[in-house]
Amino acid sequence: MTHEDDILTSLRSLGIVPASACPSLVRLPGGVSSDVYRIDLASGPVCVKQVLAKLNVSADWHAPVERVHSEAAWFRFAGKIVPGNVPTVLAEDRASHLFVMNYFDPVTHPCWKTQLRDGIVDPSVAAQIGEIIARIHCTGAGSKAVQDEFAVYDHFTALRIDPYLLTTAKAHPDRAGRIREIAGDLARARIALMHGDLSPKNILVGPDGPIILDAETACYGDPAFDLAFCLNHLLLKCVWNPSHVRNYCKSFDALRNAYLAKVDWESAPALEARASPLLAALLLARIDGKSPVEYLTAPRDLDFVRSAARDYLAATELTLDGIRQDWETRALAR
Repeated sequence: MTHEDDILTSLRSLGIVPASACPSLVRLPGGVSSDVYRIDLASGPVCVKQVLAKLNVSADWHAPVERVHSEAAWFRFAGKIVPGNVPTVLAEDRASHLFVMNYFDPVTHPCWKTQLRDGIVDPSVAAQIGEIIARIHCTGAGSKAVQDEFAVYDHFTALRIDPYLLTTAKAHPDRAGRIREIAGDLARARIALMHGDLSPKNILVGPDGPIILDAETACYGDPAFDLAFCLNHLLLKCVWNPSHVRNYCKSFDALRNAYLAKVDWESAPALEARASPLLAALLLARIDGKSPVEYLTAPRDLDFVRSAARDYLAATELTLDGIRQDWETRALAR
């Protein structure tokens, strides 16, 4: 039997595919940590996701396959708070480590990363994303039940702390102490439910608002990570498509402001104080960690990011606004 045959067997056992039917599986692009397929049923298309034990990157990078069930759980949790902004889980097979969700047509739900690449930069979209994530963080903050359900710290370590932060620390010995300090604080935090992979490639822009996908790194930890992770991508886009620097920075401000305006489980300045060094470390991690951004390859671009990020990590006082202002100045001066 092929891998696709195994998936169809699972879908038949879940009642998603009739026993007599044999629909084709269309592999969807972009999977680094999972196989994702579209399946056309009589009732319409659905999407099935099965995670990989070894990620599709050049580095030797493994992660627990059980993380797919944390993702399904995150969608169920978030769906009670922002039902129109996350997929609906239709079925789940724990033995095969897969789940089925509704399918979003790319014609009506384009990827935010694609829009940002093409210069379609709408700060109102960024603001909506900031508000959505803050609402989810707010609901899970301080909840022992949520913490117990998402106490999957080995997943977060394997997918974020080790490959992003600790790998980067090894590449920059003179900044390693600061990066390891940031990683240690992040690993110990138990504040709210994080998404863990809030990247533009994991966000669709639908007619009724953004759709947040790919929550397999969900964990109960520091919500500042989600904020820093997404803001990081907006800054990196300034290097990828320098003709839209000002609009990327406006989107940075819109997301940050909308998010911080909803923070009520702690003081917004306290959260920002953790997000700022995280942002600096993540900028460097997307160049010298195990998962570098694929769209920055020119030495000039890599050195630009390294220089700025290393300066931020050496700073004694750091704010999100300060990073954004300095980054914009540097980017416009290139």
